[in-house]
Amino acid sequence: MSTEELNNPVSEEEYGADQIQILKGLEAVRKRPGMYIGSTSERGLHHLVYEIVDNAVDEALAGFCNTIKVTIQKGDIIVVEDNGRGIPVGINHDSGKTAVEVVFTILHAGGKFGGGGYKVSGGLHGVGASVVNALSEWLEVEISRDGHVYKQRYERGNVCNELKIVQDIDESVTGTKVTFKPDAEIFETVIFDFDTLKTRLRETAFLTKGIRIELYDLRDDEHLRERVFHYEGGIKEFVTYLNRSKSALYDDVLYFEGTKDGVYVEVAMQHNDSYTESIYSFVNNINTPEGGTQLTGLKNALTKTFNDYGREQKLLKESEPNLSGEDIREGLTAIVSVKIEDPQFEGQTKQKLGNSEARGAVENIVTEQLTYYLEQNPNVGKIICEKSVLAQRAREAARKAKELTRRKTALEGSSLPGKLADCSDKNPENCEIYIVEGDSAGGSAKTARSRATQAILPLRGKILNVEKARLDRIYGNAEIKAMITAFGTGIHDDFDITKLRYHKIIIMTDADVDGAHIATLMLTFIYRFMPELIKQGYVYLAQPPLYKLEKNKKTWYAYSDDELDKILSEVGRDQNNRIQRYKGLGEMDADQLWETTMDPEKRILLKVCMDETAESEVDLTFTTLMGDKVEPRREFIEENARFVKNLDI
Repeated sequence: MSTEELNNPVSEEEYGADQIQILKGLEAVRKRPGMYIGSTSERGLHHLVYEIVDNAVDEALAGFCNTIKVTIQKGDIIVVEDNGRGIPVGINHDSGKTAVEVVFTILHAGGKFGGGGYKVSGGLHGVGASVVNALSEWLEVEISRDGHVYKQRYERGNVCNELKIVQDIDESVTGTKVTFKPDAEIFETVIFDFDTLKTRLRETAFLTKGIRIELYDLRDDEHLRERVFHYEGGIKEFVTYLNRSKSALYDDVLYFEGTKDGVYVEVAMQHNDSYTESIYSFVNNINTPEGGTQLTGLKNALTKTFNDYGREQKLLKESEPNLSGEDIREGLTAIVSVKIEDPQFEGQTKQKLGNSEARGAVENIVTEQLTYYLEQNPNVGKIICEKSVLAQRAREAARKAKELTRRKTALEGSSLPGKLADCSDKNPENCEIYIVEGDSAGGSAKTARSRATQAILPLRGKILNVEKARLDRIYGNAEIKAMITAFGTGIHDDFDITKLRYHKIIIMTDADVDGAHIATLMLTFIYRFMPELIKQGYVYLAQPPLYKLEKNKKTWYAYSDDELDKILSEVGRDQNNRIQRYKGLGEMDADQLWETTMDPEKRILLKVCMDETAESEVDLTFTTLMGDKVEPRREFIEENARFVKNLDI
């Protein structure tokens, strides 16, 4: 805004009723799409598919649909078909339009607002279909019901033709088919990722017992892909799937089910030999990453039941303190899923459930059924209690190690590790820390850095694999302690994001197999004990060059084989080319390291991101890569090897 504009604001006469903008119909969605689907990035693009699928799942939850088919056609056109009742085609008396047109063109319209259409539902509370329509270049809906196929087309949310009958069919055939092409004017990308859709649809199938969900990718004639998800065991099979890279402590997946105060509750759980808990909560098939009352109810039930059982069976001595919830949940994989007619979420993003009746329902059902199970299966109760007691002792040892660390730093008068070369600027927003492998690379980085804003922390070799270690060993590891102290946030229950000393944490390792392994170990530690650093976008991977090309006193750097080929095709391939393949950061002098990897004006950084709606899959990936079981890791590597480039193997 110019100085003239500041000094001459709009007059009272000019700022009147006409300055208040009214967005009619679906204009608001197209003007502010992020308000409705979160973003216009790849994540928002895939959300369109989820919304249409969620409508079909609502039919399944109501008992009228058992098959959903999702197809990615050439041109990234999406087709979602279900065999539900089919959207009603009659006239809606409130609007004078067909019910189909109301569903696809009017916000907050649908069968999810107490009109008897659905008892429970997911999606965007009835705005899903209209939002997808608004954000699509075009959308067509075909409805099979009453012995006919009805069809209507929309373009950017606008109706193109009246709903019309295009085919006569058997009256027993029912369902809805929605075909749409996302609008390239709205989204940053309109290319769908098969694996992203696969992960979400698999999770949906686990949560909707007995439903069959099919996914087809027809974009590449030579590599047609398809997946079918169908789980009669529902969330019991979900727990088995999540535990496949771990060793279960007992054979049964414990399953509790019931309805109380209008809340339908399902819980499945099984302990494994790891040291991390993995509990995922859902409401009407919506993932709630921040939990809520249903998760509180589960935790309360587990803590009370196992302490009561341990005392009764003399597995806990009278002199020993009660087990904490954290002790009992060590190595636990669990799913808690509730269906509730009127879910109240905290915040717009449905991250956390607020209904108090959900806590009571889960707590009551789990306490009653778990108590009965333990009475019938004392061997399982003993295994869980013994693991919990070991976790309690390790937690106490970790507490002492942490206190010892605090006393040492207080006596030494400095809270920062000695090997850290800190920056002089104390504003975290301006500061970044490079985590570097080895003293050689650390030395070059310390010389190269901008001392005002760049800190360097060299680590010796490979850090502890926290996937296979309890908290006491983690606090006892020098390299991990150095990172914890440098970041300033603390870890686990002590974590406080407001104390973060650097707003960029940059992992800088060699571009080889060992470097990739070290980076994975560091990411595993951050994900397990400081996940908010990743969720809030503070973690990055540096991208050092792979090649240096010199010719006629000129220098080029290439970050991939493809980039080297491109440079060579431009400068010519002859004997004057001097090509150096960097084996590690230590081979670069300080000037080269600054120019290629640390200069904010020229460097390439990859931000580490995670989709919170697919947190169970992220968790499984870390367990697969860093856990004890070899076979799942081999399968993962074979399936994803095509994505690996430029590692010096």
